[in-house]
Amino acid sequence: MSVDASGRRRYAIVGTGARAELYTRALATEHADVAELAALADVNPVRLAAHNRRLADLGAASVPAYAADDFTAMLAKERVDTVIVSTVDATHDGYIVAALDAGCDVITEKPMTTDEERCRRVLAAARRGPGSVTVTFNYRYNPVHEKVRELLAGGAIGEVASVHFEWLLDVRHGADYFRRWHRDKGSSGGLLVHKASHHFDLVNWWLGAEPVEVSAIGRLFFYGAEAGHRHGYARDYERAHGSPAARDDPFALHLADNPGLRALYLEAEDADGYHRDRNVFAPGVSIEDDMAVLVRYSSGAGMTYHLTAYAPWEGYRIAFNGGKGRLEVDVVENDHVAPTVAGAVKGHSAALHGVEAAAERGSVRILLRPFWEPPTEVAVEGLSRRGHGGADARMLAALLRPDPPPDPLDRRATHVEGARALLVGLAANRSIATGERVRVADLGVGL
Repeated sequence: MSVDASGRRRYAIVGTGARAELYTRALATEHADVAELAALADVNPVRLAAHNRRLADLGAASVPAYAADDFTAMLAKERVDTVIVSTVDATHDGYIVAALDAGCDVITEKPMTTDEERCRRVLAAARRGPGSVTVTFNYRYNPVHEKVRELLAGGAIGEVASVHFEWLLDVRHGADYFRRWHRDKGSSGGLLVHKASHHFDLVNWWLGAEPVEVSAIGRLFFYGAEAGHRHGYARDYERAHGSPAARDDPFALHLADNPGLRALYLEAEDADGYHRDRNVFAPGVSIEDDMAVLVRYSSGAGMTYHLTAYAPWEGYRIAFNGGKGRLEVDVVENDHVAPTVAGAVKGHSAALHGVEAAAERGSVRILLRPFWEPPTEVAVEGLSRRGHGGADARMLAALLRPDPPPDPLDRRATHVEGARALLVGLAANRSIATGERVRVADLGVGL
């Protein structure tokens, strides 16, 4: 391990879009005493410069910036210990494998990658080298999900027979996947890979079981050109910036109105041609927005799962049926989308419109229903309205601080857990495409 004079571990971030700012801030502020941001890499030099300006705003020094093509040389020159991968999903595997082969550890955004062959490459690299892979399943660090893990592991409802899981993305958050590169299944794997891998990982973790068999159906119901005309939302423009037709569209993202998004995307367009503000009802969407999945696990338990990407409110409902009762989880992240923030990006609405989304209300309820007894509401401590219920900050502390305390919840996810979550989504995608039930083992990843 290479460390500076103060003994700090050296990190590099590859992929400097908006998600990378989570790590930039953490390395430059809360965890700067034990971690050093040594370098940044990206395909876009304008975005790299924007991140270095952000470091200056945080009172930190700028760091060397490298073109993505120079990634391997950067690792050696900057004596990098750990690489943080936050690039387009379909490119994760290339950086993960290169970093592992260079002797580095890797922290990668979910999903670990997007298809079977890429997954095999990551697993092979993890087996042959000394470096570790951590997949940032931050939902494991949410206090609600930790409490569910404790209750199930403690036998609160006995052996789990079935899980019923519904996740709703509202028309602000859900729409954003259809503006950006995620709308292309080749880049993101679709929402069953990019988004639902979070949820599939939670169930794998909660049950302590492996997915065995998957069936799924899905379609593009709300977004895209055809649906936009059918539902009466279509506007005639390709991207919002500079388009008069986008001015009154509640689904349009106006990058020029947000300094952060303007610096990372609008001002960076000439370098790579990427448009962050596509019309969600324009042609070219190849992912689904409404999906239902049925999963059988190695424990014998089954799960029914539904993801809706165009809901009027955001949150999720989960129910576990067991041999001694039932556990119910209801989380409302926001109960509606206010008109003033409808065309915003989740997490950026206050900066964009000058208002807090205070009119939106959230709630959390965990209800334990044992046989023969009245239901009991289970208290949850430590929740926050920031960073996935406070999970982001808790995860970063666990990943970046040296010598973390023992974790009885086993929250840190390796390449194996990353693959297991990914395989549910890949099997579901194959089932949608073929109409057949898919055995996870038949995907040939070889866990």
